[in-house]
Amino acid sequence: MNLKLLLAVTALATCAATAAPAGDSTAKPSPVKSSGYWPRPANTLTFTKDIAPIVWKNCAECHRAGEVGPFPLTSYPDVARRAKTICAAIDKGAMPPWKAAPVQRYHDERVLSAEQVGLIKQWAAEGAREGNPADLPPMPKFNSGWKLGTPDLVLEMPEEFSVAAEGRDVYRNFVIPTGLTEDRWLAAVEVHPGNRGVVHHVIVHFDTSGQARELDARDPGPGYGRGAGGIGLRGGGQIGGWAPGNDARLAPTGVGRLLPKNADIVLQVHYNKSGKPEKDRTKVGLHFVKGPVDQRWHTFPLVARLSIPAGDPDYVTRSTIPVPTDSTLHSIMPHMHLVGREMKVTATLPNGKEVPLVHVPQWDFNWQMTYAFAEPVKLPRGSRINMEAHYDNSSKNPSNPNNPPRAIRWGEQTNDEMCLAYLNFTYDGERLTKGQKVDGLSDILRDLGEQFRNTRKQK
Repeated sequence: MNLKLLLAVTALATCAATAAPAGDSTAKPSPVKSSGYWPRPANTLTFTKDIAPIVWKNCAECHRAGEVGPFPLTSYPDVARRAKTICAAIDKGAMPPWKAAPVQRYHDERVLSAEQVGLIKQWAAEGAREGNPADLPPMPKFNSGWKLGTPDLVLEMPEEFSVAAEGRDVYRNFVIPTGLTEDRWLAAVEVHPGNRGVVHHVIVHFDTSGQARELDARDPGPGYGRGAGGIGLRGGGQIGGWAPGNDARLAPTGVGRLLPKNADIVLQVHYNKSGKPEKDRTKVGLHFVKGPVDQRWHTFPLVARLSIPAGDPDYVTRSTIPVPTDSTLHSIMPHMHLVGREMKVTATLPNGKEVPLVHVPQWDFNWQMTYAFAEPVKLPRGSRINMEAHYDNSSKNPSNPNNPPRAIRWGEQTNDEMCLAYLNFTYDGERLTKGQKVDGLSDILRDLGEQFRNTRKQK
């Protein structure tokens, strides 16, 4: 995301307010209006006492040296010189970057309260005073580099990959041996793109068959190409990924995803072109489960078909899937491309009650987040999970990559489209420590696929 450009554009707006001159004993409360906010007496707000706690908690994690924010917000001068820009970004809903409507409570919600918004806007309108340095709270201690702390195992692409300046998007698969001599359960997989300017997304797979190494050996240059259709082999599995705005989280206690011994990691990296030659060397950090594992972490992609006519301002597609066994839904990651406008994911319980899960009313391709429920959602057997997505393929959509608009179908290129909701869940009846394993939807579909392939071979 070109956040610097976004903020520069939104900075044309102002935090409109009229402030009484400093030192005026007759000064009245600032007329800054914000629903749910009662203005403080004029000229009493300061950065050190009132604003720094908000910025430290909600902005500084990304807006600091070496992180995704295009400029730091870690000092009074940093924030004061951009006060109006910050207000404009808040008004536009661009910052903090949180796209989900409040239909559920989620972990790590990046949402400012009406009180916090009012404080920032009044402070900016009144001249952005610094205040007493003694009032400044300490900066939070952020993990350096890896957000979840130092991984148990860090793996890196064997060498840099060169990305040409122009042309179609590139999909490249990079094979990295783990060197593991025993099976390990994964609590999280954290991806560090080497060059965020060209890395569109990363999907992390594992391979125990050796096929990925063979494909790599046949293809000159770093990694191997298989178009956009995956990593070119069956078996193994997907264990993680990264997209802009999507941070890794540790699995709940007693939950993990199995990584077999002697496995190779296969990074499928989707590269955009930036207009100039670039290089990338992406890393992945593996965090192991520290105790016994009782339940497996599953991911299932709920997919909807689409074929969007040119010029259609509100194309709608839907999909639904049954819940075959009592399950707990932990998080959802919606995914669309540039003409995506809105997505809703709901659950229909066996008694007919509808439960809202995720609603993204204004889709932003640059911030694709996984929404982890503060209280995981219980879904009894017989429930259904439903997805509805809206697309704006008109010329009035500023994000439309085509001018004039053209018909858009499913595809892996950025100017194609997708409709996915990745569902992350566990099976309630599974107790691996007691030898109780539950076959759910993913297992059923995998077995059916194997049966189908075996039947075709016999013919």
